Amino acid sequence: MIIKKDTQCPVVITPAALSHIRQIIYQKTISTDTYGLRIGKRGGGCAGSSFLLGFDTPKSADQRYQVEEIPVFIEKKHLMYVLGLELDYQEGEESGFVFNNKEAERQV
Repeated sequence: MIIKKDTQCPVVITPAALSHIRQIIYQKTISTDTYGLRIGKRGGGCAGSSFLLGFDTPKSADQRYQVEEIPVFIEKKHLMYVLGLELDYQEGEESGFVFNNKEAERQV
């Protein structure tokens, strides 16, 4: 598996998100030799874009990155939609992963 270690991942993954990703990898005994974190765009429509996040094996159409020790896969056709996003983990009443659009925040 070829991973672009010298190329920066187009999605910024915060320390909180990395910590929870590591916990999931450990708890579910996910092999990062075989699986990586898949980030992408899911449909559009009236509610706007939503994004996908999960563990998957690499596909031939993927760009592959390494964020610390975690392989990250992004399908080439999704790159323009995820460029500049930040993946964070927020705790509270509804804890979970969230995508923040830092580019849109800068333009406001």
